Amino acid sequence: MRAIWKGAVSFGLVSIGVKLYSATEEKDIRFHQVHREDGGRIRYKRTCQICGEEVSYDDIAKGYDLGGGELVILTDEDFADLPLTSSRAIDVLEFVPAEQVDPILYNKAYFLEPEGTATKPYVLLRDALTDSERVAIVKVALRQREQLATLRVREGVLLLNTMLWPDEVRTPGFGFLDEDLKIRAPELAMASSLIDSMAGEFQPEAFTDDYRTALQEVIDAKVEGREVVQPEEAEEAPAAAVDLMAALKASVERAKAARGESGGAAAFGGGRTGAGRGGGAGEPTPITSARSARKAAKSGTGTKSERAAKSEPARSRAAKSSAAKSEPARSRAAKSEPARSSAAKSEPARSGAAKSAGKKAPAKKTAEHSSAKEARSGGAAGKKATTKTAPKKAAPRKSA
Repeated sequence: MRAIWKGAVSFGLVSIGVKLYSATEEKDIRFHQVHREDGGRIRYKRTCQICGEEVSYDDIAKGYDLGGGELVILTDEDFADLPLTSSRAIDVLEFVPAEQVDPILYNKAYFLEPEGTATKPYVLLRDALTDSERVAIVKVALRQREQLATLRVREGVLLLNTMLWPDEVRTPGFGFLDEDLKIRAPELAMASSLIDSMAGEFQPEAFTDDYRTALQEVIDAKVEGREVVQPEEAEEAPAAAVDLMAALKASVERAKAARGESGGAAAFGGGRTGAGRGGGAGEPTPITSARSARKAAKSGTGTKSERAAKSEPARSRAAKSSAAKSEPARSRAAKSEPARSSAAKSEPARSGAAKSAGKKAPAKKTAEHSSAKEARSGGAAGKKATTKTAPKKAAPRKSA
């Protein structure tokens, strides 16, 4: 490593000479801008907008825009006269608990190495910071700018973390902060369960930059003339969860399945997800199922044989379900066979009874007809008898 700054840590009346080294480096893959046709590098010239001439670095100054096209020009002499009291020195201001420093303020990290005979006071300050469990708040001037910073211990070395000034941190003025949103207790409990199921110890080496790895593979393949293998496309995150509880339950189930644990969202009373209906932990969640269905509908990927193979389980399940549904109907039909046979046996008896009833009906009609005739004849005879037996009236006697 190459030192980028030399100075001293001012700790009371003690001065500790140190060298400053950048503690971090970006591993991003960098490219040059080139001409597509012949691969020539693209160069930019520093030209003046007014006269159009190319300008060297010695003739370049800094201009502050006042607005309306007006500028205030500052030269190196103007910057040299600024009162930077912390120039070439790291002034310790106070010692505070580490948890009081908001991580959003941290900007860039630097290692401090003792210089010359400053090793003993350096180790003294390091051990004192470790025992106090505090960090030192300091001021330092780097690259012609005064910055606030902290001094703490990391792996036996003093680490300088430059910080932003408080007015450089923006205030989040988002509209939803003024809304009165109510979170239900079951939703909060399920979210807490999801956090617990995903809890772990942070190990930075367990995480990798997949994009940079894939890009390096493309570059290596170009160099060696090999065929570039297309990496698997990462599953896109859902735009919005339709059912918050269902999504949380499915997430808990998937997180526990990844850890090899049993149980999950079913302990919270089922739900509308596959896990709540008794599905296994490895089953797709409602979000991933819907997303897969949308992808399949849009892309239409897969050969006919693959789609046919995928449809076979569905056909077998449909056949099993139809067979299962037809079994009760068959059993009921089998039970009804004796009743049908007994009904068939009773049919002749019913027909005989109907025939005998038909024979009796004419007899009844004949008897009724004869009785009606007798009644009519009896009535006529009565009338005749009355007329025959009626006494004749005696004729009046003539007087002598």
